[in-house]
Amino acid sequence: MGQIKVEKNVGGIEGLHVITPAVHGDDRGYFTETYNQRDMHEAGLDMVFVQDNESYSTKGVLRGLHFQK
Repeated sequence: MGQIKVEKNVGGIEGLHVITPAVHGDDRGYFTETYNQRDMHEAGLDMVFVQDNESYSTKGVLRGLHFQK
């Protein structure tokens, strides 16, 4: 499994899942992948979209886009 942890049937409640993403942070802020289709599929959860990310930057931090060939 990837960086997203899925705990199923929490508290004995069928269908209640707690999804905990890995948060990568430093003094500039943080980045986390809140949804990844592959990770969810491996956990037995089939959703319709592919990936979702979240980031936060502290004051004065300028983030750029990465060029992918």
